Amino acid sequence: MEYKSTNIKGVYIIEPRVFNDARGYFFEAFKQSDFDKNIGYINFIQDNESKSSYGVLRGLHYQKGNFSQAKLVRVISGKVLDVAVDLRKSSETFGKYIMVELSGENHRQFFVPRGFAHGFLVLSDEAVFSYKVDNDYAPNEEASIRFDDPQLGIEWPVKGVDVVTSDKDLNGKSFKEANLFE
Repeated sequence: MEYKSTNIKGVYIIEPRVFNDARGYFFEAFKQSDFDKNIGYINFIQDNESKSSYGVLRGLHYQKGNFSQAKLVRVISGKVLDVAVDLRKSSETFGKYIMVELSGENHRQFFVPRGFAHGFLVLSDEAVFSYKVDNDYAPNEEASIRFDDPQLGIEWPVKGVDVVTSDKDLNGKSFKEANLFE
């Protein structure tokens, strides 16, 4: 795998080596020793998976304080635009975001460390999204920032009536109101 750092410290795009032949393909989706060498040790404790249709926008989600989660995300089938927003007040990239296309075809993965909000937009008819986390889900510590917050200025390619999201996400806080990380 090739681990590519981004312009936000701690966020990585991971390109696996994919072996194709007449039977299909094979690749290593995760190898602890390679991950440790390139990013550092993260104790992933749970794998999650969701299925969504075109225009579904999930996020921008995060958990506060000691309940924050690092995530290693990928798309098994379909295509999404995945976004990580730096919520670390002490970071030189505070309030900046990274957007990357993940798909079942490119097999790319995205590592989002603790201290970030995360979300994705489905661009294909449907997408199966998979991710590892390093901390338990804590519903009382969960928070959401509006995906269309003008201060963040995220350029989502699907707008208006084509966006499908939850009431929780529609009622997310503005970036200014969010409980952010020191």
